[in-house]
Order: sequence, then structure tokens, then C-alpha cells
Amino acid sequence: MASSESTEVKFVPEEDNFLQRHVAFFDRNKDGIVYPSETYQGFRAIGCGYLLSAFASLFINMGLSSKTRPGKGFSLSFPIEVKNIHLAKHGSDSGVYDKDGRFVESKFEEIFAKHSHTHPDALTGKELQELLDSNKEANDRKGAIAAYTEWKILHYLCKDKNGLLHKDTVRAVYDGSLFEKLEKQTASKKHP
Repeated sequence: MASSESTEVKFVPEEDNFLQRHVAFFDRNKDGIVYPSETYQGFRAIGCGYLLSAFASLFINMGLSSKTRPGKGFSLSFPIEVKNIHLAKHGSDSGVYDKDGRFVESKFEEIFAKHSHTHPDALTGKELQELLDSNKEANDRKGAIAAYTEWKILHYLCKDKNGLLHKDTVRAVYDGSLFEKLEKQTASKKHP
């Protein structure tokens, strides 16, 4: 007799691969592939509006899809393969993810050691811009735009009432746990 339970294998990110864990939140059905509709759903789940979510889903999936699918042809569905997300690392970034997507503690600490002048464990908007400017590589417009977009969305969503982006929040975005927290906060606002 056939079992009625699904035997599908769900994708589980590698424990030490923070970049996979970061992206896996957007893999809403946990099949290891993130489609633009899932990126959209993920952005809505963390509290972004319709326009930002739509823009992000197109920008991210169109920009990363082909890089995460080596040897595969172009796809109009713009899937991102979570297991290969390290292949889509862009330039002009902080270096907190290594070439394989693992977290580099020293690079993370360097962000705050070099750029948090006002508060030791937080960045102001001006200090965030300083970080972006210092990481910008020559002739790397795409990487600089990607870094700017990522950090500005993070600041927009997560700054405190004084405009500060705290160290623990930044760490949580790197390991993906921030998204789950934001999703719970957003859901509780909708259903108090």
C-alpha cells in the first residue's frame, strides 16, 4: 500500500555556510531553489511593501540566477540554486562571507572596528555610507549597486528609533536568523 506522506527531500543549508542560511529563508517551499515569487513572498514576510518586494524579487533573481546555475541554460523563471549561492558573491562587499559562503568573524568585527565611530556596536547612516564607500572596488558598478541596495534595505528595515543599525542585527542578517525574527514581528502586527 502506497504511503500518503510526501517523500520529497527538502533542502537543508550547510550548518557552517552562513550565505546558504541567509538565502534559504527565501526558499519558501524548501526545495533548494528560490524563484522570484518566493523572493517576493520572503520580502513581504519581513515587512517590505509591495513595490520594494517586487523590485527586489526581479533585481535579485535576474542578477543571481545564471551565476548559481553553472552549466545550465538561461531560464526565464530566474531560479536561484541555494547550494550554489556562493558562486553569485559580488564585488564591493564586506568580505564577511568567504568564497564558499562561510562567515569570517574577523571581517565582521572589522566593519565595526573601522566604521562605528559614534557607538561601538552600531552604525549610523553616515557610517554605513562610509563602509560602502570603503568597500567599493574600482570599475565594479554592479557589485557596488548590489552592496548599496543590500545595506540600505537592511538599514531601512532594522534601524532603531535613533537611526542606528546594531551589530547583533547585522550579524543576524548574515546568518539569516534576522529574517525569521522579522517575519514573526510582521505576522504579530497583522494578527495581534
